[in-house]
Amino acid sequence: MQKLAEIDERNQSIFRLIVFDEKYNSSGLLSRYLEAMQHLRDVISIKNAQQEAQTHEEAIAYLNNLKKGIALIVEQIAAQHTLETPADLFMLFRKIAPDAAARSPNQYRRTIVQFGQCFGADPRQIESLVEMLFEAVREIDHPVVKAIYLHHELVRIHPFIDGNGRLSRLAKNWVLMYNLYPPMFINDLTDKRRYISSLEGSFLALMQHPHRFSAATETFFDNELQRLKASTGFILDRMLKDPDMVIDTGSDLFPVQE
Repeated sequence: MQKLAEIDERNQSIFRLIVFDEKYNSSGLLSRYLEAMQHLRDVISIKNAQQEAQTHEEAIAYLNNLKKGIALIVEQIAAQHTLETPADLFMLFRKIAPDAAARSPNQYRRTIVQFGQCFGADPRQIESLVEMLFEAVREIDHPVVKAIYLHHELVRIHPFIDGNGRLSRLAKNWVLMYNLYPPMFINDLTDKRRYISSLEGSFLALMQHPHRFSAATETFFDNELQRLKASTGFILDRMLKDPDMVIDTGSDLFPVQE
């Protein structure tokens, strides 16, 4: 709750500055905000490509598909639409994993899948579990909690044959960005190991006690909140202190193909 309060205060500070603070040029601050948001959107794609692609060619294709997914999210938000149905999930999946989507068009996974020590949901239950997930998400009031919970459960269900991790992370960021929070990302390989370990720990704890919010699940939520706190801090610092501030992405490793 303390991290949520800190995130909300930073986020509100960003918009107070843009709208009300006469000490700053509002249009200049807005430009800094938009540039910082664009930088974070680019970082999401590049970090995912660096950490998950196995070859240079795969990284380039991966990066371009992620950028198409983020472009879809921005387009949908501009149309006043958030991620709220399984149809939206399929739409995003087709953008970020087109090859997998083409192999099984408009279909959930039909095989058993294992990731780490955990197994995805029984293929026969995926459709109903995804429907129940979206129903449950509608009952969550705070958009940050809604986004993180959606991410957690989508990975746990593993609804598709490929791309479930990147899909879940972009789905989370769609909800965040729609509600005017910045996107969050996994920073480096150490952070990726932390992310995977906390997810696996949460899933294993839920296998033992399905209805208990365990310490392992709390750790996953806490780490996600810390990532979002870093994103809000980056935008605020860039707006007030250093308009040229960037997060090192190593983007020269993976030039984007048009």
